[in-house]
Amino acid sequence: MTGKLDLDPALVGRARELARRAGRPVVDLARSHTTVSVERAVLRLAGVTGADPDGIPWVNRLVDAVVADVGLGHGVAVPVFDALAREQITDVTLLAQKAAAGSVRFAVPAGKAATAARRAARRAVAAGIRRIDRRRAERERLVTRYGDPRQRPWIYLIVATGDIYEDIPQAQAAARAGADVIAVIRSTGQSLLDYVPEGATREGFAGTYATQENFRLMRAALDASSRELGRYVRLTNYASGLCMPEMATLAGLERLDMMLNDSMYGILFRDINPIRTFVDQRFSRQVHARAGIIINTGEDNYLTTADAVDEAHTVTVSQLLNEYFAHEAGLADWQLGLGHAFEINPDLPESFRLELAHALLARELFPQAPLKWMPPTKHMTGDVFRGNLLDGFFNLVGTMTGQGILLVGMMTEAVVTPWLSDRDIALQNVRYVLGAAGGLHEDFVPAPGGFIQQRAHRVLGEAVELLERIGEQSLLTAIAEGTFGIMKRPADRGKGRDGVAAHEAGYYNPATEILEGGVA
Repeated sequence: MTGKLDLDPALVGRARELARRAGRPVVDLARSHTTVSVERAVLRLAGVTGADPDGIPWVNRLVDAVVADVGLGHGVAVPVFDALAREQITDVTLLAQKAAAGSVRFAVPAGKAATAARRAARRAVAAGIRRIDRRRAERERLVTRYGDPRQRPWIYLIVATGDIYEDIPQAQAAARAGADVIAVIRSTGQSLLDYVPEGATREGFAGTYATQENFRLMRAALDASSRELGRYVRLTNYASGLCMPEMATLAGLERLDMMLNDSMYGILFRDINPIRTFVDQRFSRQVHARAGIIINTGEDNYLTTADAVDEAHTVTVSQLLNEYFAHEAGLADWQLGLGHAFEINPDLPESFRLELAHALLARELFPQAPLKWMPPTKHMTGDVFRGNLLDGFFNLVGTMTGQGILLVGMMTEAVVTPWLSDRDIALQNVRYVLGAAGGLHEDFVPAPGGFIQQRAHRVLGEAVELLERIGEQSLLTAIAEGTFGIMKRPADRGKGRDGVAAHEAGYYNPATEILEGGVA
């Protein structure tokens, strides 16, 4: 089967093989390194909660204390559970408090002490992973009870006032108006915080802080909406930035359904160290796989900094890399919300046909993935009538090409913060297009050898050529040279670099052991 685009199966197979070759060295790097955020995620699974009077999480204080005494390369689980035994304490949060006060020292034990510490660490972390398992089972029961939305694509809408208690009624109103997925965008700059804020928050900027308590509050509110509406309403947040593994863990513990989780976004657009990012993304995706969370990748961002026509093939390359990294970490195809966007300059001749070609190429390369289709932002001008029409074209491409997740475009997108009335009009636009043309993908078949097929073949060919070049150098070199989104990010620079360590002899991570072994 070659589909509507008559793609060459051999070329598609070669593209995937080249992506595997490019990604494998990065996976090897991730498997042989750890980060402070990976280790904090392990301790969160083991039960560390809360923050000190200054708002610094106890898990940060505990990891910092372990690193100060024995470094990061052994992992923190064994030193922490060895200290628990020596101090005759059973509460790991209490140990963190004592460590912050300077009354506990850490060591890397040997012999029987090391064996006992490993056993105790695995037992504690397994309890956290079993809680994630229970939350996944709970989601499955609720979906069975309330049902999924009747149509695809799912309608995905962003809500974020900065105040979680204002977000909740807005999210519930959006669900009543037809939104199937509510995304709570994070406060500006949170991705660069090397800690996760604690508790419910009311002071975010252009977004709401992602915290465990905010996750819990919004999930409970949308569960109430699910009961009211008779369909399960999904919740999205962000597993990206310097705390990617912790965000993934908290999302699993609080039953979020989707998480933004791209393999390169933090490198390119937040200047986070590439090695830190690749180590963190592998662990976070292992958690997402276990939790049954759908990831959303960030290829749409490339087209806000690079030309959407000239650099279309870089989106395809990134999608193939994201697919490889996701599969290696244990994610199934149904969890791959691979990203792409409607960002071609509308003044360009045949811009709509080009968008169709790109969207259909993504759909046919990843037939089982719930692709996340992103609306126009770069070429929104403030002309709300033109913007609403452009969003209508975007919605039409989404249904003509069978996308899985449709982010609602606003006519004031990227110009001002949209009003609630803007959201209402945008949802009307989506409902009209999906209602009037929801099955159009069944009828739409591009002309054999025509414009759309030729464009898709060209983009795929250019993607294969780029993957061949990456294979000749390395993915890290390609990133350093500005291949993606024209951002140049060398592997020896970037934020969070100091929080990375190579594994030393005897490194132990009970969470990875369980996530890779399957049994908690």
